Formats: sequence, structure tokens, C-alpha cells
Amino acid sequence: MYLGFIMAAYSVVANDSIQTLGTFLSSNSKRSWVVLWAFAGSILAATLIYGWFQYSGDVSYGRLAKYALPEPFAWYYLLPPLILVLLTRTGIPVSTSFLILTFFNEKNLMNMVQKSLLGYAVAFGAAILIYVGITRLVEKRFIQKKITDKERQIWTVLQWCSTGFLWSQWLIQDFANIYVYLPRQISVLELIISLVIILGMLAYIVATKGGAIQKIVKSKTNTIDIRSATIIDAVYGMVLFYFKEMNEIPMSTTWVFIGLLAGREIAINFMMGEKTKRKGMLKSISLDLTKVTLGLVISILLVFIVKYFSQGSFA
Repeated sequence: MYLGFIMAAYSVVANDSIQTLGTFLSSNSKRSWVVLWAFAGSILAATLIYGWFQYSGDVSYGRLAKYALPEPFAWYYLLPPLILVLLTRTGIPVSTSFLILTFFNEKNLMNMVQKSLLGYAVAFGAAILIYVGITRLVEKRFIQKKITDKERQIWTVLQWCSTGFLWSQWLIQDFANIYVYLPRQISVLELIISLVIILGMLAYIVATKGGAIQKIVKSKTNTIDIRSATIIDAVYGMVLFYFKEMNEIPMSTTWVFIGLLAGREIAINFMMGEKTKRKGMLKSISLDLTKVTLGLVISILLVFIVKYFSQGSFA
């Protein structure tokens, strides 16, 4: 059980957290990783401890209510995070929610899929509407005019605030993927030990600049600009906040992230009239969507294949 938690903590942080911290790491690449880790780690600790108090020891914010802890806890429950670690190294944006949570209760799969697809659509549409409105006034200026030192000071404060908000909303969604391996109400000791483990995993990810999936972030228009990164984080955070308030059904934040980047890229290229780049843009967006769809299919197939061979049936 505890080994499963450790493996899940690493796989979730390595695969999913970069969606939230990717633009933050890219636009603050000149800062010490220790400073970036301390910032992200303090928000993580605050969000975890708040959830523990608010939900009487349930740090998943109620999202594991329909995912009972297995009795007994068999060895094959270690396979989902192990597979996820291997897939993460390839750079495929696999959904940890589908791969890990579905293994514990496949009956909630369709609800998760529906909410995640809705998340993609909402993020995609919201990004198009927002960036159609601000590209010529804001994004075009960001691309053409280098940021001044005075502007950087202001945007740094704004970005760290938007990243902090986004990071907290993402954690509320994804703590379920990590803590599904521990009792639904954890003790103070388990809270402290698990927090230390997750902070250690986060330190490694930040120190290594995010790993393979960070390439998706860097491939998009002007994402390393701190001003653009701030807006991306704010929009992403608002979308996750909307879905957090909707219900407690777990969802794939990966789909929301990919949808946001796709909508943003389409709007920016359309508004700036860069027809020569549209073919490459559409190819990039299609590739991202293919990867995330492949990740979904792989996740679901692996869940049922592993359960079949480990238990002798799909039940």
C-alpha cells in the first residue's frame, strides 16, 4: 500500500504537475530551482493540510468517496503507477486519473470520461474566446516588444499569484490520484510522512526542468514569455476552479491542459494572420490530441488487461 503511494506520487507529479508548472518553470528558467520548488512546495503543503482539516482527514477533498480501499491490498495494484512511470518517460501525456483511479473502480469510468471531454471542450472554447479578444492588444505586443525590467517586476508578481492559484486548483483535483493508495482518512503521522515524500518528488521534477512533457509547453507560441505564461495560468486555473465547483467526480486535468493550449494556439495564429504557420500549428495540435487520446486508450486498455490477468476476470 505504501509502496503504491510512493510510486503514484512520483508518476502523478512527473506526468501531471508539469501541465500546471510548465509555463512557470519555462518563464523562470533563470531562477534557482530551489526558489521555484520552495514556492510550489509551500502551496502544496498548505493545500494538503487545509484539505486534511476541512474533510476530517480526507486529503482528496471528497473525490475518493466512490473508491474504496481494496481488501486485501494485492500486489497488482502497484502496476498502474509503474506503467505510468514508464509511459511518462516517453513524453506521452497519459491521464493519471484514468489509469490509476479506473483500476480501483471501473464503474465510474464513463463519468470521468464525460467530465474530462467536457473539460477539453470548455478549455478549448474559453481559450479561443479569450485569445481572440486579447491577441492583437496583448499577445502581439508581447511577441514584438521585449519586456522591460520594470514590467518584469510587475509581471513576476502577477505570474506567481496566477501560478499559485492554478497549482492549488490542480492539487485539489489530483490529490485523489496519489492518495487512493492510502486510507481515506489518514493520521497526522501519515500526513507528515506523505507530505515529505511528495515534496521530495516535486524537488526532483523542478530540478530536472519538468522532463519530457515540458516539450509540449515549449512548442507553443511565446509560452516562455512571463506575460503570456501568466495569462495561460490564470485561464487554466479558472477552468479547473469551475470544474472543482461542479461536482466531486475526478477528471483528467491533462485533457483540460491540452484543450487550453490548442484553443490558444488557434486564436493567436488566426488573429495575427500567420497563414504560413497554420499548417504546422494544426499538425502540432492534432499531434497533441492524438497523444492524449492514445494515452486515454492505453490507460483504459491497460486497466482491464492487468485486472484480467491478475484476477482472472474483469470483475
